[in-house]
Amino acid sequence: MKIFTSIVVTILTVSISAAQQSSYWQQEADYTMSIDMDVENYQYQGEQKIVYTNNSPDTLDKVFYHLFFNAFQPGSEMDIRLQNIADPDHRMVTNIGTSNNPVIESRIAKLQPNEIGFVKVKTLQQDGQDVQFETIGTILKVILNKPVHPSEKTELKMTFTGQVPLQIRRSGRNNKEGVALSMTQWYPKLVEYDFEGWHANAYIGREFHGVWGNYDVKITIDKEYILGGTGYLQNPNEIGYGYETSSINRPKSEKLTWHFIAPKVHDFAWAADPDYLHDKIQGENGVTLHFLYKNNPDIIKNWKKFQPKTAELLSFFNKHIGEYPYKQYSVIQGGDGGMEYGMCTLINGERSFGSLVGITAHEFAHTWFQFLLATNESKYEWMDEGFTDYISDLAIQDILDKKDENPFEKAYNGYTMLAISGLEEPQTVYADRFQFNFAYGSSAYNKGEVFLAQLGYIIGEDNLNKTIKKYFEDFKFKHPTPNDFKRTAEKISGLQLSWYLNEWTQTTNVIDYGIEAVNGKEITIVNIGSMPMPIDLKVTYTDGSVEYFYIPLRMMLGHKPTSATISKSWPWVQPTYTLTTSKNVKGVEIDPSQLMADIDRSNNIKSTTQN
Repeated sequence: MKIFTSIVVTILTVSISAAQQSSYWQQEADYTMSIDMDVENYQYQGEQKIVYTNNSPDTLDKVFYHLFFNAFQPGSEMDIRLQNIADPDHRMVTNIGTSNNPVIESRIAKLQPNEIGFVKVKTLQQDGQDVQFETIGTILKVILNKPVHPSEKTELKMTFTGQVPLQIRRSGRNNKEGVALSMTQWYPKLVEYDFEGWHANAYIGREFHGVWGNYDVKITIDKEYILGGTGYLQNPNEIGYGYETSSINRPKSEKLTWHFIAPKVHDFAWAADPDYLHDKIQGENGVTLHFLYKNNPDIIKNWKKFQPKTAELLSFFNKHIGEYPYKQYSVIQGGDGGMEYGMCTLINGERSFGSLVGITAHEFAHTWFQFLLATNESKYEWMDEGFTDYISDLAIQDILDKKDENPFEKAYNGYTMLAISGLEEPQTVYADRFQFNFAYGSSAYNKGEVFLAQLGYIIGEDNLNKTIKKYFEDFKFKHPTPNDFKRTAEKISGLQLSWYLNEWTQTTNVIDYGIEAVNGKEITIVNIGSMPMPIDLKVTYTDGSVEYFYIPLRMMLGHKPTSATISKSWPWVQPTYTLTTSKNVKGVEIDPSQLMADIDRSNNIKSTTQN
């Protein structure tokens, strides 16, 4: 009986452990789509089939789709928000006043019926049977005839029609550089369902969240148009335009059908123009890099020049994050700035060489921090934008051979401006709910980048590098959360880091340490701010020698690897800290690396000659 009991206990223990390890799940949506594009009226007819796999533990009696193009209509939620936010995106508005007396007008509000965007679902079936559906702004609500139980699949089949809006934000036709079609968020896209439930949020203009799956897409369009985007072209020799692998055998028709396959992605984007040039080069590990840009003599030289730098970017990101898993990537002129998508990016192309490298570094890095590590951008925009800025700033330093002492200085300065502005909101605020675009941008990009750079200060640069690689290896092709990254950093460093994630992302507490006094061998440091930190200290003695000290933060229950003299830990509840040295002190500096985001560095240096 004892042996039997022992076996049962062992089995239960193993089962519980396995359950805990496999508790993560994510849905799968495999798309088969075809559209026929009318380039004269910018409308298209589409068919779509989704095989949806319910990997959740829940039974689903409804599903939702995003209809992003519906945002580009007068009176939409995007339009109303644009009219009421204090600092609207300049790309989306027109100043009908003067520079001294601006009168800002929403561009969406002025769209005519033939200029708006829309996606209209005509028919929808589940497993061959018609289902009820309702369009609610940019969301399609579908009541299923048959609930989808855990581990079950269902087939959703629809026909739809769409109209491409004038280029206002990300998607659209005829952008300011003359690109005909920037086709992003163009199809009915299934809403993600995860451990938090459905993410059926209206499209207001910020970020996205998608379901992992495989895409099979056919795009029929006038034969003069050249395409680039997500996926591998399946019929290159029918198409040509630089994609061919042997002799071109193009059908004798007015239109061509481009057939793409995109495995294991959560979005599908493309752009098209009859005036595109198409270059391609080989990057590391057999990855083909495609470049599609307008045949504009003013930009060709820079577009040719920055292509090898894109290959260098690929190598850098492979080395410092993890290996790019696809066999191609495309940089495409289009859109309204720069935006990342599956296996490609759309960027404005009329740029200097340095600007082309910079924007491509950022958007390409998003392949890792957004696409492969597919955080919910609407909730955790600081992870994809901030982490992307961090790694792309390092990449630019490397491939352009820059020697900046602190490559993150711009981000730190941007964060400080936010922290003292009075407009900061916690990073837990949903992306669309920020009251100011300035606050959103600074929080997502600057404060997000500082989170990672400052983590290197907290746990050590080597541990940070290991954390990034481990995070990618463990969570690629998933939807990681901030806690997943925090736990990875804890496992690598052996330190407790909940305090850091909570303080930095869930509050607007600031860091401000100062040197209160230097008396002989005694140094008194005061925590003026509301956020605690471990302290790096540089001490210069009266004999000219220098000693570095490290003051651990007690709640970390440990310290980073350091060659500095380790002092006793500092409990966060204690407002001041006294350090006694072995020799008389001439001067002291807090955080000589300037990687701690202290909002007032004027009190970080003190010498005995100061009053």
